[in-house]
Amino acid sequence: MRERRASRGAGRRDGEFEAFVAGAAGRLLHAATLLTAEPPDDNPRARRLLTLALAHTYARWDGVRCEDPYERTRSFLVTRFAHAAWHHHGGLRRARPDPRRPLVHLSPQERLVVVLRLYEAVAEKQTAALLGLPLERVRTLCDRATALLLHPPRNPAPAVVGGAKVAAS
Repeated sequence: MRERRASRGAGRRDGEFEAFVAGAAGRLLHAATLLTAEPPDDNPRARRLLTLALAHTYARWDGVRCEDPYERTRSFLVTRFAHAAWHHHGGLRRARPDPRRPLVHLSPQERLVVVLRLYEAVAEKQTAALLGLPLERVRTLCDRATALLLHPPRNPAPAVVGGAKVAAS
């Protein structure tokens, strides 16, 4: 009898989590793709980030249900990205322009703030608390990132070597 109740409880838990993933995974993957500045059709880092965040949420599902599971998963996703971006710098630096990657000109920290503030509509104070940054720093990062998005840097001018133009690589 006890085993049957535990089995039903686990089935209900799994069903609730599956319903959450069905509703939230697309938006969370898009947020992760924006953070990693990968193209939407080729985003292995974003998918890994989402998988880790969902696994973390599933492992704590019983405690998360009382809270907002989307917010909890997003917070883990963002802090995991921030840790990788600020401590390892492996492959998370600015990349070459690509129209499928609108945030490519932004630093990882700027992407974090823009995704939270503009895409996820998280308040400045909440963003500052989540990232462990002063409110003014969040405001400055958001302003700078917005300016870069509105006026992206131009391609570098070709270098002049010995009187002849050489394309920059």
